[in-house]
Amino acid sequence: WGRAVVFFEVEILDAKTKDKLCFLDKVRPPPRVYPQWYPARQSIRLDPKGKSLKDEDVLQQLPVGTTATFYFRDLGAQISWVTVFLTEYTGPLIIYLLFYFRVPFIYAPKYDFTTSKHWVVHLACMCHSFHYVKRLLETLFVHRFSHGTMPLRNIFKNCTYYWGFAAWMAYYINHPLYTPPMYGEQQVTIALMIFLFCQIGNFSIHIALRNLRPPGSKTRKIPYPTKNPFTWVFLLVSCPNYTYELGSWLGFTMMTQCLPVAFFTFVGFVQMTVWAKGKHRSYLKEFRDYPTLRSPILPFIL
Repeated sequence: WGRAVVFFEVEILDAKTKDKLCFLDKVRPPPRVYPQWYPARQSIRLDPKGKSLKDEDVLQQLPVGTTATFYFRDLGAQISWVTVFLTEYTGPLIIYLLFYFRVPFIYAPKYDFTTSKHWVVHLACMCHSFHYVKRLLETLFVHRFSHGTMPLRNIFKNCTYYWGFAAWMAYYINHPLYTPPMYGEQQVTIALMIFLFCQIGNFSIHIALRNLRPPGSKTRKIPYPTKNPFTWVFLLVSCPNYTYELGSWLGFTMMTQCLPVAFFTFVGFVQMTVWAKGKHRSYLKEFRDYPTLRSPILPFIL
């Protein structure tokens, strides 16, 4: 005796206008809605203001009867996360070097292609370049993305943020009239140690998160500390990659003693806090046994 086949009637409505887009009778396999829009830009919802259904959701397991009404929303042109990150991070790397080498039309002509008198400027360039080269390599070889794409329009906003701040910081740090930090070599040495420590910590967290998700999988698990001491901060923080990122830029701020760097660090901290709180809430909602001692980004504080 075979199992009875259940057919569905599926109605697709526009999420904004509620106009009927199509009606599918006797649906057995999952339907492909509006093939002229590739899957990445399609959002199918049970409620016009609700969350998009996941790719792995099965029609038979959704809270609908034999007649199902779905709402369609066009997410707009999409771009892969890899492309986004490569674009965001290549810009600051190149822009900073243009100021460092003092190409023409940036400073006064007499300073074209000259080098700074202060060794901290050379160190700052190496640290800034190292940070973004690291990010590029992680994008190519470490990160595994749960979502393959993001809206194309967002890349312009993101690039404006990263590229603009890189130019602002580089202009002052590499300026011919730049003065080194107040406490000299001691301040720079401490700042460098903080920067390198946090860069290694950030990389360690990214490796730990990568190992939680098998290749080609969207599996989500609770991250826990590993044998790597840099991951032990997972005991107190949900998103230690942001914690280490903040520490890196605090070190860079101390190293350069530059106001635009401090402002970039503050703005980045605000944005990372928003992301960390969102991810923390997601962990609490998805995992009932999630450690209650953890904070989103700063232990016991935030």
